[in-house]
Amino acid sequence: MTIEVSNESGVDVSEEELISVARFVIAAMEVNPGAELSMILLDSEAMADLHLRWMDLPGPTDVMSFPMDELEPGGRPDAGEPGPAMLGDIVLCPPFAAEQAKAAGHPLAHELALLTVHGVLHLLGYDHAEPDEEKEMFALQNRLLAEWYRDQEKLYHRNRQGEKDRYLLDRSNEFHNQSDGL
Repeated sequence: MTIEVSNESGVDVSEEELISVARFVIAAMEVNPGAELSMILLDSEAMADLHLRWMDLPGPTDVMSFPMDELEPGGRPDAGEPGPAMLGDIVLCPPFAAEQAKAAGHPLAHELALLTVHGVLHLLGYDHAEPDEEKEMFALQNRLLAEWYRDQEKLYHRNRQGEKDRYLLDRSNEFHNQSDGL
């Protein structure tokens, strides 16, 4: 899975974290592991321009998604099995997201993770224009985000345990080396 991030927003964010959450959602949704995704982070002015051009709405927004390939098989009967696809682009606006995060009382990193999940789901065909769609999409979004956080916590503890094991092994080797010299 290839995920590219281009940060043109002027805001320092963890690109690794954005890639991690996007990769998690794509895998959880059982998208072909060869899928490609592009993430672009823009400042408020550039996002406002994009928002006006594509949605005919003034001002910046938090996230926009631009799907590339049709994800469902179809078309010509002689076509091969669908393979990896370019999912599309997710465009995030960290300055706008920072205002939302502050209003919601959580860190910008959480808001950007949430918006990344939201953007990926849009690329996969989910929408929230109708109440039933909104209920389905937001429930899935919240579940995926919670699962990603649990996955990150497990990874953290596994890494910490690995550090402890290496420390003990190093200490044990030092002890054995010292006792061999006696």
